[in-house]
Amino acid sequence: MIKFIHARFILLTLLLFFGNLNLISASAYSCSLLNDTDTTVADTAESGLADTVITAENTGAALIGENAQIIPRTQTFSFDIVRILRGILGMIVLVALAYLFSTNRKAISWQVVYVGLAIQLVLAICILWIPGFQTVFEFVGKVFVKIIDFTLEGTKYLFKSIETGKIEPPLLNFVITILPTIIFFSAITSILYYLRVIQVVVFGLAWLLSKALKITGAEGLSVAGNIFLGQTESPLMIKGYLDKMNKSQMLLVMSGGMATLAGGVLAVYINVLGGTDPIQKLIFAKHLLAASVMAAPGVIVISKILIPQTEKVNTDVEVPKEKIGKNLLDAITIGTSDGLRLAVNVAAMLLVFIALIAMINFIFLKIGNWTNLNPLIGEITSGRYEELSLQFILGYSLSPLMWLIGVCSEDMTLVGQLLGEKIILTEFISYISLADMKTAGAFTETKSIIMSTYILCGFANFASIGIQIGGIGALAPSQRILLSRLGLRALLAGTLASLLSATIIGMILG
Repeated sequence: MIKFIHARFILLTLLLFFGNLNLISASAYSCSLLNDTDTTVADTAESGLADTVITAENTGAALIGENAQIIPRTQTFSFDIVRILRGILGMIVLVALAYLFSTNRKAISWQVVYVGLAIQLVLAICILWIPGFQTVFEFVGKVFVKIIDFTLEGTKYLFKSIETGKIEPPLLNFVITILPTIIFFSAITSILYYLRVIQVVVFGLAWLLSKALKITGAEGLSVAGNIFLGQTESPLMIKGYLDKMNKSQMLLVMSGGMATLAGGVLAVYINVLGGTDPIQKLIFAKHLLAASVMAAPGVIVISKILIPQTEKVNTDVEVPKEKIGKNLLDAITIGTSDGLRLAVNVAAMLLVFIALIAMINFIFLKIGNWTNLNPLIGEITSGRYEELSLQFILGYSLSPLMWLIGVCSEDMTLVGQLLGEKIILTEFISYISLADMKTAGAFTETKSIIMSTYILCGFANFASIGIQIGGIGALAPSQRILLSRLGLRALLAGTLASLLSATIIGMILG
């Protein structure tokens, strides 16, 4: 086991990076959380909305704490050998899991693994500590937050009261305050794509990934594109290459979509997690952006372990010249229509999955009553869970893995629950649960909130397998059977990539 993952090399590399942490002091990430329980989204007074918006009720866990937690605004990072070694253990376990499911272990390029992990580590250090990189991510985060504010202006115009000029409290709900963000960001994305801004940025990232990690230019474009576009939109940039891709390349295309978040959905999660506090919105914007960027090299590492590349690759990158729409107004129209369809799908998905959770938990509740498990569960969890539920089962089944990647023992069941909800349901459900938990003060360590933000990053869930088979399969019909065969491996790769990012962040944060 130690031999195949070269643990000594990884240990030496990481200790060299972390050896002088006790000399470094940096800005921390303020997570001043809302004190109102069962609320996750809000707007500022300037936009004319009320202070809180009721969202989906928590359907399983009996959350503890009455006041939300606050992460100190400044924090000194100190060297903690136990934390570092535990993080290294987590990375070894995650790489070992990928190795276990590899189709050709002898063909694995360990150089790609080392370089990819090193890139993730350097990205994390730069994002958290290096002032120049911090400034860039803060600027992009502010852009996202400002666009959310612009969205709320459009929402206010449609739903405000004629008498007061504000949206009245009865209308303040998830549909009106959150879903319009998807529509507006979809339109903005179409504008940027029409103006070729996204293509330029994606080209730069794709070139770096292709040269550093020895992947094809088409793979690099797809992975880089997934940072900004959706899991079915990004493959449009390489549709001319899809029919010719082998198993290793197709897995990376699918895995890249599983491991990252599209810009429009990312904006929604900023709103869900950020609440009323503009500083908190900015903090989560930076972390969500960092999670998507860090996932790119991570998913390449995991994907190339699962199905190694055995053929010679062409690392040249060529961005397609196609535009969305005939002109700017046409691009806006197309983006708006696409965003509306996505928003409706999200609303329908939430309705169905939350209803299913309620139904499943009702069945589990009855089973717990018949077997007298409910009082026992409440006792052994100190009231955190009061009954047999889907959340309880997911939390405890995944809690050992959460501990291995650095989550404290007090929070590992909650974070395990969130990961389980993401995989079985969707990341949308799990981010709403995370917002409810942090608002209720459920976490013992505030670091668990940040790590959860990285763990939940990406579309790695069972529903995405069907979405990719349908979306990518429409672009390359000859690959549909291969797509269906690779679905579970892509889900595994996307999940492990997000866990890798969270593990590295957990090692760095005190």
